Amino acid sequence: MKVVAFNGSPKKEGNTYHAIKIVAEELQREGIDVEIVHVGDKPIRGCIACGMCYKNKNERCVIDDEVNVWIQKMKEADGIILGSPVYFSSIAGTMKAFLDRAFYVASANGGLFRNKVGASVVAVRRSGGVATFNQLNNYINYAEMLMPSSNYWNVIHGAKPGEVLQDEEGVQIMRILGKNMAYLLKLVEYGKEKVKASEKEKKIYTNFIR
Repeated sequence: MKVVAFNGSPKKEGNTYHAIKIVAEELQREGIDVEIVHVGDKPIRGCIACGMCYKNKNERCVIDDEVNVWIQKMKEADGIILGSPVYFSSIAGTMKAFLDRAFYVASANGGLFRNKVGASVVAVRRSGGVATFNQLNNYINYAEMLMPSSNYWNVIHGAKPGEVLQDEEGVQIMRILGKNMAYLLKLVEYGKEKVKASEKEKKIYTNFIR
């Protein structure tokens, strides 16, 4: 089994990376491979609402950059971790641009991430961690993914790179998340032959203009 984790921080080995690394170490102890992809330092632009992913249905965004490579990594993985620092009580801009496009393409192509295991982690100096955590979870919920829990919200605190390792409760939260994610991944993997997945329904779109 394999998990791909996305580091949405501009800093390659900042606190978001350290949060992901704690989760990854628990997964690796259970024999699960983890690849960490650095997103936050890339010049990724947001979705332009062209709708071509729905027209082409080729599992690609028409903006041909790293996002298309990452979509395929997500498709091939058993689990996905979304990690972001907090910018103005929200997801870092580059990370959000990537997620908007990747999850829109996934939806346009029949739900590429459906029934995969997905988890969010957030690194924050002081405030806005839970708001950002909830925003990351919106992508996981929309994609019909399966979400493991921890013993608190998946937020860890620190300012300078590596300071989150001093947040004892935060470290425990990430460690427990890794253990629970490994457990859920194994349940899904070993249950495939015994339990039939629910049938995917065609999306119903309703607006509120009458």
